[in-house]
Amino acid sequence: MSVTLASVVLPVYNQADHIQTVLEEYVAALQRLDFAYELLPVINGPRRDKSLDICRCLQQRYPQIRTECIDEGGWGRAVRHGLAKSRGDLVCYANSARTIAKDLLLMLLYGSVHDDCVVKANRKIRENWRRRLGSLIYNLECRAVFDLPYWDVNGTPKVFHRQLSALMELSRNDDLIDLEFHAICRREGYEVLEVPIFSTSRHSGQSTTNLPSAYHMYAGALKLRRAMMNGRRPSSSQ
Repeated sequence: MSVTLASVVLPVYNQADHIQTVLEEYVAALQRLDFAYELLPVINGPRRDKSLDICRCLQQRYPQIRTECIDEGGWGRAVRHGLAKSRGDLVCYANSARTIAKDLLLMLLYGSVHDDCVVKANRKIRENWRRRLGSLIYNLECRAVFDLPYWDVNGTPKVFHRQLSALMELSRNDDLIDLEFHAICRREGYEVLEVPIFSTSRHSGQSTTNLPSAYHMYAGALKLRRAMMNGRRPSSSQ
């Protein structure tokens, strides 16, 4: 199946200090694709900086950029909004603060030639031992609770063809959307191809992961499992 358009969803939350550089690097790198693409920065949550103004200015210069904006915050909420607004037959979402241009290009290329499976990043390196330990514990929990055969549940970019339609119906508004994504892959029998990523750079700022947020994810994984076992759609209010 040939790709005609790739849509890249990029949640943006108060990233005025680097979002212009990121998007310009993406535009430069993705020129190497032999199919069209669109970048969808989704500005979300309370706007305390000029991220929205910057993205709207860039879309005047680059027709590949189409800025979206929602008032409420949440990683999952921004991802879901971007997916709903996407037009491509190849769909991707990524962490714009952490994903470098060459990795995004690589993932889209992999995705374009694997139309029958999901392609996702598997980050091989973490910044410090605390993040390595926290990631290990969380991924072990996800493997045990959901019988997942892969690692780095939260790793992005995640790329898939629109024909894998169950992935267009994600419901989580928080960080657990990535686990929901993989649980759906497992339930629907979608094959997942993990691509090792060794980049550790972050464009700016620090990760918001801390002890309370880690606990929320560990506990949330169990609640999500119970909901899916009972045949209920995970609450979109989360």
